[in-house]
Amino acid sequence: MSLLDSIQSPADVKKLSEDQLPQLAQEIRERIISVTSRNGGHVGPNLGVVELSIALHRVFNTPEDRFVFDVAHQGYVHKLLTGRNDERFDKLRQNEGLSGFLNRQESEHDAFGAGHAGTALSAALGMATARDKRGSDEHVVALCGDAAFSCGITMEALNNVATSTKRLIIILNDNKWSIAKNVGALPRYFNELITNPIYNRLNDDIEALLQKMPGGESIINFGSKWKKETKDFFVSSSLFEKFNVRYIGPIDGHDHKQVEHYLEFAKNAEQPVLLHILTTKGKGYDVAINNPERFHGASPFDVNTGKGAPSAETAPPKYQDVMGETMVKLATADPKIVGITAAMPAGTGMNILEKALPEQFFDVGIAEEHAALFAAGMATSGFHPVCAIYSTFLQRAYDQIIHDIALQKLPVLFCMDRSGLSPNDGATHHGLFDISYLRCVPEALIMAPANEDELADMMATGIAYQGPAFIRYPRGEGVGTPIKETPKALEVGKSVRLQEAGEIDIWAIGSMVADAEKLAARLSEHSIKAGVVNARFAKPLDTENLLSAAANTQLIVTMEDHVITGGFGTAVMEALQTGNCMRPVERIGWPDTFVEHGNSVSQLRATVGLDAESIFAQVLGRIESIKDSKAQHAEVE
Repeated sequence: MSLLDSIQSPADVKKLSEDQLPQLAQEIRERIISVTSRNGGHVGPNLGVVELSIALHRVFNTPEDRFVFDVAHQGYVHKLLTGRNDERFDKLRQNEGLSGFLNRQESEHDAFGAGHAGTALSAALGMATARDKRGSDEHVVALCGDAAFSCGITMEALNNVATSTKRLIIILNDNKWSIAKNVGALPRYFNELITNPIYNRLNDDIEALLQKMPGGESIINFGSKWKKETKDFFVSSSLFEKFNVRYIGPIDGHDHKQVEHYLEFAKNAEQPVLLHILTTKGKGYDVAINNPERFHGASPFDVNTGKGAPSAETAPPKYQDVMGETMVKLATADPKIVGITAAMPAGTGMNILEKALPEQFFDVGIAEEHAALFAAGMATSGFHPVCAIYSTFLQRAYDQIIHDIALQKLPVLFCMDRSGLSPNDGATHHGLFDISYLRCVPEALIMAPANEDELADMMATGIAYQGPAFIRYPRGEGVGTPIKETPKALEVGKSVRLQEAGEIDIWAIGSMVADAEKLAARLSEHSIKAGVVNARFAKPLDTENLLSAAANTQLIVTMEDHVITGGFGTAVMEALQTGNCMRPVERIGWPDTFVEHGNSVSQLRATVGLDAESIFAQVLGRIESIKDSKAQHAEVE
């Protein structure tokens, strides 16, 4: 039996001798690489925290002590050490397998679930403050990636640490990367701390130094405040100590003995402590070390080469690449057009603009709120910013969208990648709420393309619009529609009829347009004529054509890759009611619940009745219900 197979709980980790720890670390890395090569997943971040995670479980006692992982891209090792090294880990990020993130429903050892960066410190501070008020004595450890400190929430929490609790352990896991290379002033500051040995030598040896100085003993007797000020005479204190958090570091995050030593120190400290721990993203797997951005969140790959499965030569381009290439066309023609991303240049396709027109590209780090406000500021000065942010991450900038952009009618275009499902990542990453949370914003323009060419045209439309504009589109490949050389702005709020209406009329938006056409074909086989409309716009809705169609059909069916609560179908119902048309509406969309992770979009759709067969049965049942109701009324008459 391997060492890893013998670990059923953190108690088993504590039983190992120090000499056994390198072997355990190696086995953990092999396990992670093996599973993620089949399933995909966050490879590099987890390989980097193996020794750190082992040390944490040797020093602390979960679930009594509480670990709060930032984003939980660092959580695979923790899962393996807390009784989850079984068939569930083999199915990581798949149906009936473990979540790719920490999940409170999955294990009592997961103190806090998260899928967005920067949340760990605030949540941990809340736990520590609750502990103090409750009078218990458990330890709370916040594991923050260095990129999390570019996130405003983390800095807001840091501002409140000293006034909220006397005991909190903060781990700054510094690997110099978020998803892409870290940007901004904080990474440079962290590097200064790493390369300043004087600071840390004085931090550990200040008393010994003072004892050798004339009058040093009297200074010591005045207490720690004088020690700090004397040390500051030689070298400026760290940013963290200005927040009254004791800074210790840098610490080699791959040295078992050193990490455990400093964790024990922090465990016994009577003040908030920050341990600056240096790790290597992808440690133990050279391919991941050499390709840190690609192996942050990787698709399945060959272990020996690191390469993914070859794409078919005729595969359609990915929507993110269409967005990036269209940005280059638009920005080349108009230097006032700029691209903005929040630490996701490759994931959004903005890296294409970065390479072609670097002076018109901005990466603001993990700071979606700042990205939106930064765009607003540029928009007041004659520029037209395009913010590429995943649908689920744009939720963090909601206040800025309403208060700072929409209220001032500023021309900012948001390209919302990953609208719909991000299947393996699960509930924290599905973009299923954007129509609902944007539809109530006055004068917002909300679009969803049915294909790649429409995406390019909608970008031109959004650029031309003098106000906040939003385009939602799914992850992955398009449908293969050829893209025009020059994007053409669409008429705002106008739909496109694809098939003439009959007994029913199907109004679909975005990726569901193709499903609508398949549904109409299936219904025709049962002698039911169905019209199909590509709505294109969720706001403003094409009310004129909707009311005209509804007057001459028995049922309106709406289809959207979005929750039905407050979504596109709801907009259609509202429009019909406002137009005094009481035509029945059957809404097809995701139910009012959080959708878990799974192997694929199709499998997850099947679990909630959004597969083709279930949709057909739902619509057919509604048609039959309408016919039965009419027959009953006829009998009464």
